This record gives sequence, C-alpha cells and structure tokens, in this order.
Amino acid sequence: MIRLLPTLLLSFGILFSHTLKGQTNYSEGGCIPTRPLSDLAFGDGEHLKFTIHYSWGAINSDVGSATVDLKKEIFNGEDVFHCIVSGRTTRLFDLFFKVREDFQSWFRCDGLRPLKFTRDTREGRYVARNDYKFIWDVPQPYIDADVFSSSSGQRNPQLPLTACTCDLPALFYLARNMDFDAVTPGKKYPMTFAIDDDVYNVYFILYGPESLKVKGLGTVDTIRFAARLLAGEVFTGEEDMMIWVTDDDNRIPVYFEAPLLVGTACGRLAGYSGLRHPFSSLM
Repeated sequence: MIRLLPTLLLSFGILFSHTLKGQTNYSEGGCIPTRPLSDLAFGDGEHLKFTIHYSWGAINSDVGSATVDLKKEIFNGEDVFHCIVSGRTTRLFDLFFKVREDFQSWFRCDGLRPLKFTRDTREGRYVARNDYKFIWDVPQPYIDADVFSSSSGQRNPQLPLTACTCDLPALFYLARNMDFDAVTPGKKYPMTFAIDDDVYNVYFILYGPESLKVKGLGTVDTIRFAARLLAGEVFTGEEDMMIWVTDDDNRIPVYFEAPLLVGTACGRLAGYSGLRHPFSSLM
C-alpha cells in the first residue's frame, strides 16, 4: 500500500536535482541553476500542508496528510534553515496500514548546503531511522550516516558526498529556488540524493506552463514536470511521476501523481501560510 508519505511529497524536490561535474558551491550554480540567494522562493515561518490520495480498484479516497514547516535557527554557530516534514495516515486508514513519518533537515541559509538530516519512519510493521552528519571540511567530504531499519538492522556507512548531493528536505528547498530559464524543456536532467544507506540517481524533464484545477484550492497557473522514480517496494520504476508547481516566485508544489506497484498516489496542496511572495498564480 502507500508508504513514505513525506518521501512522496519530497519527490517534488528530487525531480529538480541537476548534477554537473566540477562545481563546488550551490550559490555559484554548480549543481542546479538557481536564483540569487537574496531572492529565495521561501522564508522563515513558511507552512505548507498536503493531502495524500490513493486509488486502486474500489479504493479512491484521501488516506493521509503531510506538513512542511520552515524556520530559521542557529546550528553549531551558523545561521540555518530548519525544515520539519511530518506525515501520517488518517484515522480510518490507520486501521489498515498505519503510517507516521518525521523528516528533519538543517541547511545553511548561505548556499543552502545541508548540515544534518534525521528520519523517523513507522509504516505498518516497518521501522526506519536515519541520522546524517554532512562532513564538508575534509579533503574528501562524506556523510557520516547512522542508519537503522527493522529489515536490515543497524548500519554505520560513510556515504559519498559531492557538492550536488542533498538530503530530501534540503533538496526540496534548493529546487524551489531553481532558475527555470536555464533549463531546456524536454531534456533529461540527472539527479542525486541520499536516503537510508545509499545515494541515488534519477532524472527529471521540464514540460512547461499549464493551468490546473486543484481540489479545494481552485485554478492555478503551474509549471509541469516529470520525474522517473526508483523502482523498489513502492514505485514501479517504469512510469514517470508528474508534478505541478506554482508559476510564481514561491514555486510551491500544488499537485503530483505517482504510479505505485499497487495503485496510484496523488498529492495536493491543502493549506499554506507564511509565504514569502504573493500567491499570484492562484486564479
């Protein structure tokens, strides 16, 4: 059934990660082309809420929700953004498959480089925990990972770290600050992100502007993308995930649709507050 609700949500961010060789600073556009950091798409106090919908056979209902909150903090003496992503199934769906997710990320305000990431996942009988420390100030940077799952036990791998590697929440925000004018429609762009005890690569394709009617929100001017997801216990790996983000300075994901091994998952923006820019794409 449905698993990894915040991971589905943060796939909005995965789809943008454009890997380029030989660059070392996010703010210099080394990994994805970004807008100036003085003109971020987000800010302190932003809150987003999403509804997760699942369809398969006779099942066609909202099954969960996810929230994404962002605030500024001081972490190890540095100014950082602290992102908290929480996901859960509804009370009714808890009876069939109970999900509780907590993803947290600390990344620099200057350059958006990730510093720490934690994950606490409970999906039915499956349990997973991640605790990452991003070690940058050494000749060969790496991720010091403390990883546990009920299926594989405790592991302490050192994961490869390049300037283009992110955890999922940090990637979500880095992606929203992307310079869309520097991306060619229809072209495949590779991506990289770390989760559990590995680093993964997928790709995204930009399609372009599209007006979309979102349940409970209205008609929104959006930009549509496709992302090829990882084959495994959840996703088919054969079909693309479709994502629509607002065509304004906020770049908020308002809708996605992802094929699963069993059924289809959809997500839609259900609430928001603390936006840095006017929601001008909402018609």
